[in-house]
Amino acid sequence: MYRSRLKGKLDKDALKFLSSISDDLALLYYDIVGSEAHSVMLYENGLIKQQELKKILNALEGVKKQDLKKLASEEYEDIHEAVEAYVVEKAGMDSGGKMHTARSRNDQVALDIRMKIRDDINDICREMLALIDTLVKKAEQNKDSAMIMYTHLQHAQIGTFSHYLLSYADALFRDLDRLYICYGRVNQSPLGACAIGGTSIKIDRRKTASLLGFDSLVENSIDATTARDFMVEFCFGLAMIMLDLSRVAEDFVLWSSSEFNYVELADEFTSSSSVMPQKKNPCPLELMRAKASMSLGLLMSLMGTVKSLPSGYSRDLQDTKHILWQSISIAKDSLKLMRFIIESLKVNKKIMFESAQNSYAVSLDIAEELVKKGIAFRQAHKIVGSLVKTASDSKKSLAALNEQEIKSVIGKDFPAEELAKIIKSVDPKSSLEARVSLGSPNPKEQERMISDRKLKANGYRKGIEKRAKQVSDAFDSLEKNVRSQLS
Repeated sequence: MYRSRLKGKLDKDALKFLSSISDDLALLYYDIVGSEAHSVMLYENGLIKQQELKKILNALEGVKKQDLKKLASEEYEDIHEAVEAYVVEKAGMDSGGKMHTARSRNDQVALDIRMKIRDDINDICREMLALIDTLVKKAEQNKDSAMIMYTHLQHAQIGTFSHYLLSYADALFRDLDRLYICYGRVNQSPLGACAIGGTSIKIDRRKTASLLGFDSLVENSIDATTARDFMVEFCFGLAMIMLDLSRVAEDFVLWSSSEFNYVELADEFTSSSSVMPQKKNPCPLELMRAKASMSLGLLMSLMGTVKSLPSGYSRDLQDTKHILWQSISIAKDSLKLMRFIIESLKVNKKIMFESAQNSYAVSLDIAEELVKKGIAFRQAHKIVGSLVKTASDSKKSLAALNEQEIKSVIGKDFPAEELAKIIKSVDPKSSLEARVSLGSPNPKEQERMISDRKLKANGYRKGIEKRAKQVSDAFDSLEKNVRSQLS
């Protein structure tokens, strides 16, 4: 199709090596509507005749009805060549051969990818909101589920399972916001930049951008055809999502073990052993950790591909599509699966509470009570640390220490009788209720944060649907334009 200077056909093995047509099928719809918008613009600017436009549009509509496998099996380097060849065959060279006027595969490919990514951003943001909604709902059910919070995988402070879930809801909100903002940089039309240096033919780039629902143009023709930073940014956003999901997966793998037994995964989301009948393995979560590593690797592959390319389009960029599709698939599948896992998760509140009650995780609360009594924090830290060592050595809880044991540790630093009362008054429930800092696991703070996150999610949801409607309305308008030309 494109071998004007070159003689003969491309070598069969070279074609197999060069062809991206299997990866390009994801772009077929976008390639068709992009070509329709470009053709309408050519007609409206007097560059093709109405009858020529009609033949082109009729052929493009015909592509939509083609067997994709058959289309992909043709001997073409990519889907763009296959579509144009089909149009030329059906509309004739005199008409179909004009479709590519003032356009290059370079701006065409960039256009198609941008249109697909903006749809993928909306789809992934919807999946993220669905997961956030699930986290918030599960948090609402577990405001009273006291548990140990960990640092260095060691007992730290008393918290709630609600507080834990909201921490990842907030992390996912940041991930969501990255993609939400990225959308604006993706939703810019490169069409009309041609190969690299624009065209001498009088086209209207703003018209095609409007027909396809773009907010603006990638103005510089070199930048429009060469830049893939929007892909890198998008894949970075996907990798960040996977990093957060992997951390949740790691927690649930640990907490569903017999040693913790804090949570139980639904049977539908676990696997059994081929030989050990008692096993209930968290395999989906383990694979999610592995897929997070894959997502990071794909991001590095993408960055490695673009890092040393010279100015202007290079064929290396063709292989970035395969990376992109894999990254999108991993993120979409993982978000959906994590939502199902959390929805069906059984929380063993009693076991979590008993672990919290039998731990030394109230130590900071005791130290802070001493601070309220006028003791310097560093001194209070030393006193409570010494008490914990005594209790631990004796295999006792702090509350089980008697006044004599307490006095032998603290000496005259503080009245032993009063400290004993403080120790006995502090438990997981009082620990949580005593928290006054913003964002703490205090029950009232949990209620406030849950309410706030619901409102925040609704705000994003409205923005996403508004963006999606803008594109949908543009495509509907383009479709009506096409139908009116064909009638």
